[in-house]
Amino acid sequence: MSLESYDRSRVENPSPQVPRYAPWAIAVHALVRIASSADAVLVGLYLAALSHRHIIVRAGLVGSLGAAGYGAELLASVPLGLAADALSARALMMAGALTAAVGVELFAVTASRPLLFVSQLLLGIGVAGVTPPLLKFLAQATTGRPTQRARAMSLFELSMLAGLALGGLVAAQLWVHVQVHAFAAVALLDIACALLFGLTLDRVPGQGTGRALRGLREALTEPLVRALAPAWICVNAIIGLWLGPTLTFLLTEQPRGGQYLDGVFAAAPSGVGYLMLAYAAVFTVGITLWSMILPRIHLPTALRTSLAVMFAVCSCLFAINHSARWTGGGRWTLIGVAAIMVMVESGFTPAALSLLAQSLEPVRGKGAAMGIYSLLLGLGAVTGSLMAGALGAAWQVDGLLLGTVLLAAVALLLLRGVTRLASSRVVHRPSLASPGTD
Repeated sequence: MSLESYDRSRVENPSPQVPRYAPWAIAVHALVRIASSADAVLVGLYLAALSHRHIIVRAGLVGSLGAAGYGAELLASVPLGLAADALSARALMMAGALTAAVGVELFAVTASRPLLFVSQLLLGIGVAGVTPPLLKFLAQATTGRPTQRARAMSLFELSMLAGLALGGLVAAQLWVHVQVHAFAAVALLDIACALLFGLTLDRVPGQGTGRALRGLREALTEPLVRALAPAWICVNAIIGLWLGPTLTFLLTEQPRGGQYLDGVFAAAPSGVGYLMLAYAAVFTVGITLWSMILPRIHLPTALRTSLAVMFAVCSCLFAINHSARWTGGGRWTLIGVAAIMVMVESGFTPAALSLLAQSLEPVRGKGAAMGIYSLLLGLGAVTGSLMAGALGAAWQVDGLLLGTVLLAAVALLLLRGVTRLASSRVVHRPSLASPGTD
């Protein structure tokens, strides 16, 4: 059976189990990401404040805390993806949000370094309890519908961007007004997310452990998944470099060298929130444009284009980071150029998610399969956060730029296998299960 005829069969006979509450889940997921992003920013601000009081805090510790959260998400994603197939997704999402709330509050009430790491572990587990079930529903609802799939995955990315934009802004403002009590406010937001999941989502029974395990085996043997995984890890490592607490620490610590961005917000930490808001706004415009373009182009082409533009973005940021003697007009012109290129590079994740969902169409256990996505995200983010701690300690913001260039170059090389496989694939063998049994 060809891929085209298989897709038509799914459109003509849609699964009765297609979830109707995916838009609600995406909206609440945005709130979960706002809380997660706010926590990451608060960790950086809190430790930078300790550094200002002459308490020894190194960038390596901040990067390690970020890696702990990502690592927990990595380890929990596949088991919780399996649970999304076997159990009630609503219960998993509620439990995940509540677990994240406990982790956030624990950070604020302890001075013990081991417990600081425990708090980040709980936060990572909480996020892992939400993401694989949501991606399962999006993949299931858009089976055989490539245009809707591209839009759904773009909306998923926009919900993550809402976390980046509003989470940083909320954290910065809370820190200015209530200091350490900001952690309690973020924990309350996580509790509210758990309640919203319980009130707005229908209870959909699971499919059982046996089917979930079969779905995991099918996903692990899918050639396109295995080909995409190494490049996906590299790109998620870039995310870990920039979205962990290390960047916030570098921007708000006392300046250590001649770099313009090093300690640029030391006197006004709330500026970090506005910076993240501006970045997320630019990224949102880019993803919105890509959501209209992706259904019309070859997905590996979008992946390569997005990665190639990262080199130009890093060049612009390097120039800005060494622009202390520039006029304001010259710096703002370069910022505008970088913003346009960021819109282009924003297409990688929705394109990769669309390609992943396409390769998983015949797989029965989509929750387990999307757990693999979260595992790769966590593995890359752990790598990136650890790199950020080491590179940031050695070369401040220039170190993060160096790490980005190296990771993007490796990802471009690894994409060759994805391009060959996606170009040569004519048929996609469906599962023996009937079309309506996802």
